[in-house]
Amino acid sequence: MAYQEQYAYEYQDYYPVYDNRAPTGIWYIDQLLQGGFRKGEIYLVAGEAGQGKTIFSLQFLKTGAELYDEPGLYITIDEPSEDVKRGVRESLGWDLDALESQNKLVFLDLRTHFRTYAKEEKVTADPREIAKIIMEYVKKFGIKRLVIDPIAPLIITSHTDVLWVREYMRELVFQLRKMKDITTLMTSEIPTGENKISRFGVEEYLASGVIKLELMEYRGFVFRVMFIRKMRWTAVRPQKLVFEIYPHYGIYILDRLENFMKQIDAWYASLSQQPQAPPAT
Repeated sequence: MAYQEQYAYEYQDYYPVYDNRAPTGIWYIDQLLQGGFRKGEIYLVAGEAGQGKTIFSLQFLKTGAELYDEPGLYITIDEPSEDVKRGVRESLGWDLDALESQNKLVFLDLRTHFRTYAKEEKVTADPREIAKIIMEYVKKFGIKRLVIDPIAPLIITSHTDVLWVREYMRELVFQLRKMKDITTLMTSEIPTGENKISRFGVEEYLASGVIKLELMEYRGFVFRVMFIRKMRWTAVRPQKLVFEIYPHYGIYILDRLENFMKQIDAWYASLSQQPQAPPAT
């Protein structure tokens, strides 16, 4: 099943221009979504740890910066930005420092804005204050694409009431929507083993589109699956796609899940039809 060789071409060589769309940098997804994400909307990419959420986010920003002259802002809360840049440089060969030196890609570490990283106490962050900080960077660098990776630490609070969390998220999203020409992508980590779409179960209701990244096992094969679960204002049905992460390319769609499983079945069927060696005497 040599998918990498079968699809190994520079699919990023050709990107049509859509005035109202922000291409993700994943060719198949951009064709499926009629050019990419709708500009000015907010999207959610969710999944368990290690499924590719950060790579998806950076691929989105990198595409905008390199191909469309759209500066991007990457907000990190859980991990220092230097670690993020070093990680994709070593694993994918992406040199984000070059884009950063040209102000095409800006990194903002919001960990310093939360006392909880310095002391063992929970605090409540004002979503309007967070939006104010983001807006300052947006205006300063002419940002067109925004990533918050992940969104959960912005809801560090002693409150456990789901309704409170929902109102907090609603206020934060409302503030972000005021930046009408900014396309925003939030990530949400799903606790391992839980059958959820997002960390708090409310983020997906506030986003215009939801993509879930997950692992799947079928007949001994373990592979990555991208679930296009929700896309407002785009004529696309919910569907699952098999993907892989390759150096240079980043996230790369291999096939629809149903087609991929059929090829696995065909491979097993071909094994059963091979002539068997005669028993030893």
